Order: sequence, then C-alpha cells, then structure tokens
Amino acid sequence: MAETDKQNRPLSEEELQDLVSSSDAGARNPAGSVGTFLAIVAITWSVFQVILASPLANQLLPGSVINNSRQIHLAFAIFLAFMAYPAFSKSPRDYIPIQDWIMGIAGAGIAMYGYIFYTKVVNSGGLADDVDKWFALAGLLLLFEGARRALGPAMAIIAIVFLAYVFFGSSSWVPEVIQWKGASLKKAMSHMWITSEGVFGIALGVSTKFVFLFVLFGALLDKAGAGNYFIKMAFGALGHLRGGPAKAAVVGSAATGLISGSSIANVVTTGTFTIPLMKRVGFTSEKAGAVEVASSVNGQIMPPVMGAAAFLMVEYVGISYVEVITHAFLPATISYIALVYIVHLEAVKNNMPTIGNRDVHLARTLVGMFGFFAVFAGLCYGSQFPVEAVTAWQPSFAGLIMSAIVVAIYLALIKLAASVPDLEPDDPNAEVVELPVVAEIYKAGLYYLLPIIVLVYFLMIEQKSPGLSAFWATFLLFFILLTQKPLKSIFRGENDMANAFKDGVVDLLQGLIDGARNMIGIGLATATAGVIVGTVTLTGVGQVMANLVEFLSGGNLLIMLAMVALLSLVLGMGLPTTANYIVVSSLMAGVVVQLGEQSGLFVPLIAVHLFVFYFGIMADVTPPVGLASFAAAAVSGGDAIRTGFIAFFYSLRTVALPFMFIFNTDLLLIDVSLAQGILVFVIASIAILVFTAGTMGFFLTKSRIYESLLLVFVAFALFRPDFFMDRLQPPLVTTEASAFSETLGAAQVGDQLRVLVEGPDYNTGEPKSSTLQVDITTDGDADSRLEEFGFMLMEDNGQILMEEPMFGKPISDSMANFDFYADMPVTITAVQVPQEQMPKEIIFIPALLLLGLIALLQRGRMTKQGVPA
Repeated sequence: MAETDKQNRPLSEEELQDLVSSSDAGARNPAGSVGTFLAIVAITWSVFQVILASPLANQLLPGSVINNSRQIHLAFAIFLAFMAYPAFSKSPRDYIPIQDWIMGIAGAGIAMYGYIFYTKVVNSGGLADDVDKWFALAGLLLLFEGARRALGPAMAIIAIVFLAYVFFGSSSWVPEVIQWKGASLKKAMSHMWITSEGVFGIALGVSTKFVFLFVLFGALLDKAGAGNYFIKMAFGALGHLRGGPAKAAVVGSAATGLISGSSIANVVTTGTFTIPLMKRVGFTSEKAGAVEVASSVNGQIMPPVMGAAAFLMVEYVGISYVEVITHAFLPATISYIALVYIVHLEAVKNNMPTIGNRDVHLARTLVGMFGFFAVFAGLCYGSQFPVEAVTAWQPSFAGLIMSAIVVAIYLALIKLAASVPDLEPDDPNAEVVELPVVAEIYKAGLYYLLPIIVLVYFLMIEQKSPGLSAFWATFLLFFILLTQKPLKSIFRGENDMANAFKDGVVDLLQGLIDGARNMIGIGLATATAGVIVGTVTLTGVGQVMANLVEFLSGGNLLIMLAMVALLSLVLGMGLPTTANYIVVSSLMAGVVVQLGEQSGLFVPLIAVHLFVFYFGIMADVTPPVGLASFAAAAVSGGDAIRTGFIAFFYSLRTVALPFMFIFNTDLLLIDVSLAQGILVFVIASIAILVFTAGTMGFFLTKSRIYESLLLVFVAFALFRPDFFMDRLQPPLVTTEASAFSETLGAAQVGDQLRVLVEGPDYNTGEPKSSTLQVDITTDGDADSRLEEFGFMLMEDNGQILMEEPMFGKPISDSMANFDFYADMPVTITAVQVPQEQMPKEIIFIPALLLLGLIALLQRGRMTKQGVPA
C-alpha cells in the first residue's frame, strides 16, 4: 500500500533532481576529495573541448591531440560514466567502488589506444595485430558496460547483437536472407576500434566537434538564469489566458528546448512549475503531464540543436548546417503552434477558468508575442550591417571594435537588469498566484539574448562552422557568468563585489561541470552507435535490409514508410534520440531513397533523415518505455502509462507531419522562393490547426463525426495540394521507350525526364523495376545527352536494351543494382515527360471554402444552443 501511495504522489524536489541526474547526468555524487577530483576532470573536459573549438586550437594544442581528439573525447566520457553512474540501482551512490575505478581508468586508457600508439596504428594501415585485437575487444566490452549504465540496457544489447552478426553472420541459425560470410576477430576489431569506420567514426566526430559545445552552451545559459527568465516571460505573456499555464508550458518548453536537448530535464525543469498550475485550472494530473511531455519532447525537433541530430545530418546528408536547420524549421514551428492550439481547445472544451486578476486581451498578447519574435529575428538579421560597416571602416581592427560594441551593449543591458529585482522562481502551490507582468520583468534578462544573437549571427550570417559559432557564443557566456553579478552589485550601489564575483566563478565552474556530465550519455551513445554503423559498412546489411523491406512491403511506398516509422519508434524505446537517429538512418535512410526511386518518388535525403528522426523522438512519449512520460508523472502524481498515451494523442501532428513532408518537400522549404516560403508557412499553419481541430473533435464547438473527418480532409488538402492537382492534371505524360532518344534530344533545359527501367537484380537475379530521374541542365542534341548521362543503348526486336553505364556517369550509381550480364536484358520500358500543369496552390481555394462551410455550420449550431459565437 505504501508503495502505491508513493507512486501516486508527486515526487519531492530532491527526488525529481535525483530522477534527472540518474537519467541524464549520473546518480552518483561522491563528496570530499573524490568529488573534487571528479569535478576537476569534468571541468578539464569542458575546457579541452572549448579550446579544441577555438580559432587558436592549432596554437594551443599539439597536432597529435587535435588529430586524436575523438579518442580523448571518448576517454573522458567512459571514465566519467563509470564514476557517475552506479552499476545497479542498489550500488552505492556516496562513494565509488574499486572495481569502478579500475574499469573507468582501463576504459579511458583503451579509448586513448590510438593516440598512445598512433605511429604503430598509422604504419599498420589501420589493421589490428594480435595485441591490438585484444585491447580493442576489451575496449568494446567496457564501452558497452558504460553505455548500459548511462543509457540503459537496450543500447548495449542492440550493439552486441550487431557485433555478434559480424562474427556469426554465416551460421545456419541466421535467416538466409541476411546471412553473410562472417569476419575474424582481427578484422572485426580493426574495423570497429582501430579505424574510423566504427566506434571512432562520423558520429563520435560530430559529438567531439560540435555537440559538446552546444550542450555546454545550454548548460551555461541555464546556469546564468536564462531558463527561469524564459519561463517567467512565457507565464507573463500567456498565463492569464484560458488554459494559460498549459500555453505557457508549451512556449516555455520551446524556449528551454532550444538550449536543453534533453526531454527529461526539460519536463522536470519547467514541469515543476507548470504542471501544478495546470492542475489548478482544471487539467487532470495525466493531461497536465502529457502537455508538458509533448512540449518538452518537441524541443528536440526545434533548431538549432535538435538533440544533436542537426550536426549528424550535416555529415550524413552532405549539406550545410544552415540548410539543415532551414529545412527543419517549418515543421518544428507549426508543430508547436498546433500544441498551443491543442491546450486551448482542451481549456475551451472544459470551460477552464483563468488565473490571476488581469484582463484577458488575446489579440494584444498575440501581437506582442509576434512583435517580440519579429524584433529578435530582425536583430539577428540586422547584426550583419554594423559588422559590414565596421569592417569597411577599419578592416584590421574590426574584430576588436565589434567586441567592444558587444561589451557596451551588454553593460547597458546589465544596467537595465539591475534596475529591477532579480527573478526568483515562483511557488506554483501558493494560495494566490501572482503572474509576472512582462512590462516589469522583461528588463531582467534581455542580456541573455546576446549570446543567442551571437550564435545565430555566426551560424546564419557568417555561416561559420557550428563548432566555431558555439565557441564564440560560449566565450561570451563565460564573460556573462563571471561579470553579471558583480556588475549588478555595482549598478545597484551595493558593497559586495568580492562575494558577487565569487558567486560568478562558482556558477561558471558548475556550468562547466553540468555541461560535461550532460555529455557523458551523448558521447557514449555516439560511440556505441558507431558499432552498429560499422556493422552496416562491414557486412553490407544495409542492402539486405532494403531487399527485406521491399519484400515485406510488396514495393508499396506507404507501407514501407510505415514500417520504417515503426522501426524508428521501436528502436527509440530503448535508445536515446541521438543513438536512435544514427542507427535508423544508417539502416533505413538509403532504403527509403532507393525504394522511393523504384516507385517514381524522388525523396531528398534530408527529408528521409528528418522522417526517421521525428519517429525516433516519439519513443520518449510512447508507452511502455516513454521516459519523459514517467518523469512528468513523477511531477504530477498521475499514472505514467495514461500520461504517455495522452501525450501520444497530443503528438499526433508529430506523427502526421513526416508523411506530409516526404511527399510535399515544400514543407521543408526545399527549392522555394521567399514569397513561396511565406505562403507555405501560412497555409501549413492553417493546415496543422485544422488537423488539430479534427483530431480533438472540437473546432468552434464540439464537432460531429463527419465534421471532424472533413476537417482532417481539409488539412490533407492544404498539406498535399499536389495530390489532388496530379489527379486533375497529371504532371507527366508517358511516351514509348522507342522514342527515348528523340524525347531526350527535344527536352528543354530545366526539364526532368523519368526513365522507367526493368531488369534482373544484381543480388537475387529476380526481375525488378526502377525509375531514373534525368535532369536536363545543358543544351545539346540526343547523342550528346546520351553520352553525357551514360546511356549505352541498343534496339532489339522493338526493345530498347541498356548496357552497363560507364563508371562516373550520372546514371551509373542508380543502375548499380542491376545485373547487366545476366540472360535477362536490362530494358527501358517507358519515358515520362513533364507537361504544363496549373499551380497546385489552386487547390487551397476549395479547401478553404470547405473550411468556411464547416465554420458556418458550427456557428449556426452555437447560435441555436445559445452559445456566444
């Protein structure tokens, strides 16, 4: 009975912090000299990563350290994992057992193996000898144990299964469809530990170069007080509205999600204040927890960090960081817009009261919020103009002058902040809730926006690397943490400079420690996921997966996407977001692209990567694992499973959006002009709100079933106008294969021809079909274009036969899976040529008219019922 009571009550602040630390930063926190030593190690790691990202790295660090920075990064992560995370739930937390010291030191030493024996490894060409293979195997085992402690058992188990496949892939008990010849211990260990194909691959490199700095930036910004400032501003702006605490929770979580990257920490940080207030205005414990879960998890799809996935996408997709966050921006933004609308509908449906004694001015609130974001965006964009002016005036001293200007602005904002009291966290359980007044509190934290503007400026305007951009923003945060309290003390006329400076130093050191502890799990996740990626590259299982998924889906693209989504969701239940993204994108991204081409759908690679990423983060919501749901239930005292199911229902838009942007890449702002982008944003915002109203069963009033179905239909039409336009006026006309040469010669520059090809599969010999996309970019006749693309054709009994394209030609990669030397020939069966089509945006007109009709029906019903319209 006591255990039941404990599960159904909100956890105390101490218990909540223990929950966060045990899941995100390690539950063990030894005191005394050991605690001091570990704090020094964590600070050293953070300082090393800051120096590594700095412009002076080559002057401050030896070349051997820079070249082996991945090994050093992993050494810190493994050592701190054994120090911070107990082996079992009943293991001691106030001291570190001797066996953990041994494993931590051994793991760090073996992680540094490539650095210590760098000359030997280089001279061997990355091939392990008899000594190397045993060290590598021991390193993998220690890595798996560290990952088990920091990330839970699923990550280690999956990695072990993949490693076992490397060794035993030829065994009779392995299904024939995925069998391979197997590898020796020496070959496997070379691949996994000695080379950069496995543990020390791209993922760990991204963790080393980029992710650490952004995690540290978030930890320092939060330590400076930005998290509390964002939450208070959100409550000041939205708390007085109907369902205001829930709306403020969404906006506050979006702001903290920008800098957090951890859905669990976000739930506890904002939820301890928002969830009790949501319950006070009428939300059940489960619904209050679910709102916090949905908004916190969504923080991971929000640029610029995206739970570290943004930086991995840069490497995997091969596009710039600015392009990644540009493509990710619109779906993330409209997802948050929809979540605000969800909680609004919940409040209206249940006639929830407002809190506080302020007059409600919804229009003024919306205009104020839009104005704030517009001014902030304008500052970020406009920052380039003074920089250009200073650079033109004094090119040699531009950096020093701009630094002085930033410091001057910072001093002015600090003086402004000193004119109002510091913001203290509110008590959500107080008898009378006093909502902050934005006009009174905004001054207290405007200077927190400076490092964010600096970050955005270097990323978006200067287009520097993410690591260097984060370095300058973090460097400014160092300065802010050290000076904000002493400067406020001076401006307020207080005589407490020494203590204020001491507090600043303590905050900075604690921020460095928090950043390092928050990175332990990410470092181990990227390293362990490298084993899975290494298995894919060593065994070629990726192609096998493509064949398996194609077989199971019957070649149907929608079924295949649903299978990939389900795989991402299932894997995500046991893996952290970063690791899940690495695993699923390595296994399935190429599959979606390849099978899409066979179906005639050419999906940009970034769309596929965002697709698997979206479903991976849903695992933090979804029962039975849903860690964020359990954290929210711990705060609210509600049932964790019910919280998870409600949160999943609130997150339906996050489930639907990936299917929309796979087929309509306008939603990712791919190849759209500024005017088109604005139109897409407006229409997509309307569409997501309409979809939300349809799934919530409430628009202007409670919807009838047919109205809900029509609302979902309208949303689909707004998201996918091309679906209807293509049926009214097909975008392609099919011509005979025999006319291929003439069609190719007659094509205009800018046309995209689709060439349908059939032939034997290279691996199975079975007949398969595919579609080649031929982009006409230059003028030329038929013969020159055939040669340019690599087509080698023969005509035989009316058939157009293809010979194997020459290596390096545009179509050679697409045709690599065909067997050109089998008895069955590879043939062109048809050619599809683009034709003029009316703008797909015309579909918006009937869709919006239908939406207006539904609104009229509901307004009429409201009038009959005596409800104010």
